[in-house]
Amino acid sequence: MIQIKLTTENELTRHMKTVIEPFWDTQVTHGQFEGQHGVPVSYAWTIPENCQGSVVISSGRIESLLKYKEVIYDLYEHQLAVFILDHRGQGLSGRMTDNPHHGYVSSFDDYVQDLAAFYQQVVKPRQVGRLALLCHSMGSAIGALSVLRYPDIFDCAAFCSPMFGIRPALPDSIANLLLWMSNKRSERRGKAADFFFGQSDYNPVPFSANKLTHSQVRYHWFRRLYDESPEIQLGGVTGQWLSAARTAMQVIHEQADQIRLPALLLSAGADKVVDNAAQQVVAAKMPHCSFTQIPGAEHELLIESDEYRRPTMESILRFFYAHL
Repeated sequence: MIQIKLTTENELTRHMKTVIEPFWDTQVTHGQFEGQHGVPVSYAWTIPENCQGSVVISSGRIESLLKYKEVIYDLYEHQLAVFILDHRGQGLSGRMTDNPHHGYVSSFDDYVQDLAAFYQQVVKPRQVGRLALLCHSMGSAIGALSVLRYPDIFDCAAFCSPMFGIRPALPDSIANLLLWMSNKRSERRGKAADFFFGQSDYNPVPFSANKLTHSQVRYHWFRRLYDESPEIQLGGVTGQWLSAARTAMQVIHEQADQIRLPALLLSAGADKVVDNAAQQVVAAKMPHCSFTQIPGAEHELLIESDEYRRPTMESILRFFYAHL
């Protein structure tokens, strides 16, 4: 049985300064490659001694690999090599519109092709043992599409709070009308892309109003990181991203039965961002998927309070060790 040791919330502030940041500075390699249509894509990787397998992380919307320092350290400490990229249009990767705060992509296929290039150029030459995929939120949609497109790359996949449906779940007729209106507004303004209704530049939400995590210490660390690294700040979604996301989620629902690798789906019981009912539908279609709900947890399972994060990380690590 694997022995699991994780940083607690009480330890995190000190541990980040004395252990995780020095680990990040000395054991993590950074780089960049040219993604689809010439967009620069940033990445990082690390390989421990006595490595037992490898993990690729596909992160969520607005996220950067810098936000994953604690997660990467945890995986590394459990003898797993870790490879992570910043998806195009966010984090340290290149932007594609005139506003760096736009949450924009023209098609999720661009994300998938970037992930495939990352695997071929960065992961495959350094991979140790079998390869797992760890996804969060939007990264789960990208991960699922990647498994469908390239079924032989990964040996197993863990999906955390996967974006297989967005809240609120609007009827197609209303969603299509709103997207049409958003695109017409962009055209009138002479813009190829523009924020969807109600969306704006990066705006840090106070902890008391956040819908992501119960952990005050992890939330404040995440917000300080974005304050100190303004280049990774990202605002709301554009109409183009929403349209691309709806197409991606439709494909996942239609083809989920073709995702045949061993899968773990971790659902946050109190999620206010993505649609948990859609997760259950997709999980039921996957032939080899284990569905686990973390009762009471909010969307950010990987930066949640210890009572939610511990069972999340324990489930992920045990799942990976069983399949790597």
